[in-house]
Amino acid sequence: MENIDLILLIKHIIIGLVQGFTEPIPVSSSGHVMIASEILGLGEQGFTFAILTNTASLLAIVYIYREDIVRLITNFFLYLKTRKNRYKADFRFAVFIVIGSIPAGVLGVLLSDVIADNVGMTTIALMLFVTGIALWLIRNMRGTKKDADLTAKDAIIVGLGQAVALTPGISRSGATIISAIAVGMKQETALRFSFMLYIPVSLGGVVLGISDFLNEPNKGALAIPYAATFIVTLFMTYFAMRWFMGIMKSGKLSYFSYYCFLVGTLLLIFY
Repeated sequence: MENIDLILLIKHIIIGLVQGFTEPIPVSSSGHVMIASEILGLGEQGFTFAILTNTASLLAIVYIYREDIVRLITNFFLYLKTRKNRYKADFRFAVFIVIGSIPAGVLGVLLSDVIADNVGMTTIALMLFVTGIALWLIRNMRGTKKDADLTAKDAIIVGLGQAVALTPGISRSGATIISAIAVGMKQETALRFSFMLYIPVSLGGVVLGISDFLNEPNKGALAIPYAATFIVTLFMTYFAMRWFMGIMKSGKLSYFSYYCFLVGTLLLIFY
């Protein structure tokens, strides 16, 4: 392997580490990938690359929540068939996931080009400040709503939070968790609902982007860097998510607020 190929491989591995680590935590993975790409001189990453990394993160999240996913799907159809109350809570939770996924799904299709064409380092910096302020405001909130207590209104509010996070610099997990805690969800429920919302929207993006991925002219030349990025992103997302689940239990979201302020300030200074 030539030296330039090795350097390219290392750069893609770094991007995979950044994507995987920042996807679950409330600091904006898309913003951090753009920052890392700029620092490494890779330029703007294309749609194919985004599909690749998002698919890796999606698989890691699905694996972590596999038991919840199977239970929700099973009990959803069992409730439709039997109308028994013991399946009702999971049925409603599944319906609310669908409802909450609609805003980001619709806006993602309508505004993806507009968002992508109007984002720079200054925008990312300002959006990180917005994320940091929101995290700071809800840092001490402790809700009481469990899975069975959620309403359609809660789902819509959290779904709108996810739609806002289409802008790089606004953290998707941050926006949904902040919204969930703001409407009174317990930490555990807020975390689960946030990442259950991530799954259908991310899956939809992957499905819609398959043709673009297959028609990518450079994917053959970049096969090894892309494969390395995928693997690194997959495992890093898994470990970062497990770590973040522990952070949520301890309620230390203020740490991420400080981090967003720090990175946002550095971006404004140097870019």
